[in-house]
Amino acid sequence: MKHSFTALIMATCIAFSAFAQETLTVKGDAPIQYTVKDGDTLWDISKLYLSSPWQWQMLWQQNPQLSNPHLIYPGDVLKLQFDSQGLPLLLLDKGVKKLSPVARVTVQKSTAIPTLPMALIEPLIAFEQALSEQDLKGHPYVLGANYNVKLATQGHVLYVKGDLEQYTHYGIYNIGDPYLDPKSTEILAYEVRLVGTARVLAEGNLAQGAPAKVRVESAKREIKASDILMPLSKGHSFSVQFNMLRPSQEVNGTIIASDNKLREFGATSVVILNIGKEQQLKEGHILDINKRSPTVIEGNKGPRYVEDANSLEKFTKSVRELFGTENTDNSVVWTMPEEKVGELMVFKVYDKVSYALVTDATQPIRVGDSVSVN
Repeated sequence: MKHSFTALIMATCIAFSAFAQETLTVKGDAPIQYTVKDGDTLWDISKLYLSSPWQWQMLWQQNPQLSNPHLIYPGDVLKLQFDSQGLPLLLLDKGVKKLSPVARVTVQKSTAIPTLPMALIEPLIAFEQALSEQDLKGHPYVLGANYNVKLATQGHVLYVKGDLEQYTHYGIYNIGDPYLDPKSTEILAYEVRLVGTARVLAEGNLAQGAPAKVRVESAKREIKASDILMPLSKGHSFSVQFNMLRPSQEVNGTIIASDNKLREFGATSVVILNIGKEQQLKEGHILDINKRSPTVIEGNKGPRYVEDANSLEKFTKSVRELFGTENTDNSVVWTMPEEKVGELMVFKVYDKVSYALVTDATQPIRVGDSVSVN
């Protein structure tokens, strides 16, 4: 199954009130001229010019040359200039002129560069969803195959319990682990991954005990009993329209999982947050990643990190936290503040969870680190 992605860049020229309150500062080593290359992303180019790449709209805001300045293509030449008030502007050369008085080379426009590296986020956009328990109810599901195998694959015939439409193509999805809120332990959604596609051979008749029948046409992974079927979206064409900006409202959340299933990761990792549409989160929102600094116990031997404290100090700290008892050994527990250790961009949003790409990290990021905009 092929998915064609049209990577469109939308850096809207709306004058956000937040922009008016911020000072745009270009990096001291920003290039005066830059030619866009295949493989570039809007985020990468923004980082060449700005310490806060999400301020890209401000740099483009007064571009007078383009009817649509939001699309940047390989071969485009960007020029850094300053207006009469000393404010930086990034302009686009419409054509590249050679020294010859007659030859003029223009760039053929094809596909605009993406906001984020498509190789990292395309599988998540195309093949993964985060569905609630309610969303998962009532879907047809796999009973078994035409061979006595626990894991079916391409070419196998599957028998399905549920109503299917004759000759229609369906996606086969595996229901994975739940995404849990770290504080309330509420199930926010379930990880649902596309494992294959199938075409209906027979609708079946549940009243007569006859299951529906489908043939597996493609398989990304082995298919097993209880995997569910959902209609494939028509067209399979996605427009990646990321409008890089900070949320206008206060946002506070937590990293609850990573796509690679590791607990510690760095830049270019995909993470799952415990916030979504219910918190007014949108695709393109930029959030800070914050890490709690290590707790310090100040005892008779002076301040020490918890891992360096002796057994009695650790035990006393645990007892006080558990039972709320008074401090009897004169030690003081210092719970340190959080510090910013990176940034991420949200690229896929559901009701209670969202997917984001870690774009910057000065320290290893872990499950449990917080995200915010204050």
